[in-house]
Amino acid sequence: MPDSLRKTRPALSAVVLSAAVLVGCVPGSGASGGAESAPGPPAARAAAPLDNPDGTKPGLAPLTADAERAAAREVVAELTVKGRGPRTGYDRDEFGYAWMDTADGVPLARNGCDTRNDVLRLHGRDVRFRSGSDCVVVSMTLYDPYTGKTIEWRKQDAAEVQIDHVVPLSYSWQMGSSRWPESKRRQFANDVLNLLPVEGRANSAKGDSGPASWLPPDRRIRCAYAVRFAQVALKYELPVTAADKRMMLRQCGG
Repeated sequence: MPDSLRKTRPALSAVVLSAAVLVGCVPGSGASGGAESAPGPPAARAAAPLDNPDGTKPGLAPLTADAERAAAREVVAELTVKGRGPRTGYDRDEFGYAWMDTADGVPLARNGCDTRNDVLRLHGRDVRFRSGSDCVVVSMTLYDPYTGKTIEWRKQDAAEVQIDHVVPLSYSWQMGSSRWPESKRRQFANDVLNLLPVEGRANSAKGDSGPASWLPPDRRIRCAYAVRFAQVALKYELPVTAADKRMMLRQCGG
């Protein structure tokens, strides 16, 4: 793992340690529309981003209290900004083959189960596996933080749930990952901090957009989404565009 990824960011650590139990919901505003959805996830199955700095806890809980939103703004404020570069040369294969189990430096790697199934197992409830396997998920119940929907997923309808890269791979390429060693790109693509299983249509609508161009349809989750986006960018020392940073701060009351 590069030395830059081993360093602890003092300001971010202080924010994480000072964050309280994070629950509830708050409306926001942003680039994409969408009405608020049904009740949120079961409390035990949704970790707030400030309480989940490595992404190994399931779910994405909204941020509601003033102190939580202030802490969220501190995280976003750490981001550096630059213009978005060209997409020239981008290819998914530059980040390793999809859902490899051999990306070093990330949680759950080299456990004999590919990244997609690891993420489904982490976030799903009532998970069932293929006969004879403790890896291949064939059904589960998923609460999608982006839409607020509960999805009863079956493998035969695989596209109904897709794994979202919170910071899209193409976005990262345009912001500097094109110059990373391939090992760091593989890490980025398979890091559970950067991965959430969500409704397929929402993921397709997002594409490679940053927060200035796309936000989750459920307004209640937008501040938490901005924090998760910022956590990934800070971990990998990726800048964001000025417009994206402004939008992220706006979602958390800045």
